[in-house]
Amino acid sequence: MSRTGSRTTGRPTLAEVARLSGVSPITASRALRGVSTVAPALVEKVAAAAASLGYVANPAARALASARSQSVVVLIPSLSNQLFIDTLEAIHEVMRPRGLEVLIGNYHYDIAEEENLIRNYLAYQPCGMLLTGFERSDAARQMLAASGVPCVHMMELGGEAGALSVGFSQQQAGRAAARHLIERGRRRLAFIAAQLDPRVMQRAEGFRQALAEAGLQSTELEILAPEPSSIALGSTLFSQLMQQAPDVDGIFFCNDDLAQGAVLQALRQGVEVPREVAMVGFNDLPASAHMVPRLTSIRTPRAAVGRGAAQALLALLDGKRVATEQQDLGFELMVRESS
Repeated sequence: MSRTGSRTTGRPTLAEVARLSGVSPITASRALRGVSTVAPALVEKVAAAAASLGYVANPAARALASARSQSVVVLIPSLSNQLFIDTLEAIHEVMRPRGLEVLIGNYHYDIAEEENLIRNYLAYQPCGMLLTGFERSDAARQMLAASGVPCVHMMELGGEAGALSVGFSQQQAGRAAARHLIERGRRRLAFIAAQLDPRVMQRAEGFRQALAEAGLQSTELEILAPEPSSIALGSTLFSQLMQQAPDVDGIFFCNDDLAQGAVLQALRQGVEVPREVAMVGFNDLPASAHMVPRLTSIRTPRAAVGRGAAQALLALLDGKRVATEQQDLGFELMVRESS
């Protein structure tokens, strides 16, 4: 026979946890979700009761009871990119005090895979979603619009009218890299990129625009590889570029790992950086400041983007108006020895 107040499955319920800890079910629920307004002493008491009973929360039941779960879905294109790891950490820091679960979907830069993730996650009735960029399938857009789930977009600015975004101008970042190399007296400038996702191509467009404004040719000195970005690929693409255009004197890499691989390959080939070739990376990953020579890079506000997007989503969930539709957090050119 099952315990009084337990489900027919015999599993312990929230009501049992509440009774054992001497609080209401609502307080017990908030304590277990980590809501910051619950007194620490009560949190310990409820946690001890849950542990003694072997209680495990049922998010599906919670969603049915409230018509919305306590989950926030975050969709990112890669878990191997340090950029998104920093962003996710910041999102967790904002959401955890509110007792919200963060569900992560990795769609590997594939919009069809992202569409499937959106379809699957919407079935769990999330209370909000954080999306990377604006490029997605028409079916995904329709599902999001029909769901009524609040959404905030990360890493890019713009998009359709009314869409909230927190990020910076990828195009202006590309322009800044080109202008820096031009100011250093470089005239044979190349762009090396991998992955070729929309944000990479926005950087490429900004780079091309700045070169055109300076009267310099750009497209003949571009290597665009669809493979995932990596140090090994950076090494390979640098060698390829030097074979194609040995007179190149400045390179902008779409990601720091490519640039790091190029710095190492230049050392192996006896190419002096920056005397012969100046290099600029993107994202300013931790290792870049420790390369030999230290790598000039564009520092992106990846943690601030996650924090700002999460805060904007919380404002929407609280019924507040978000004053700024597009939060431009900017970027910073970190000038070091490689340029």
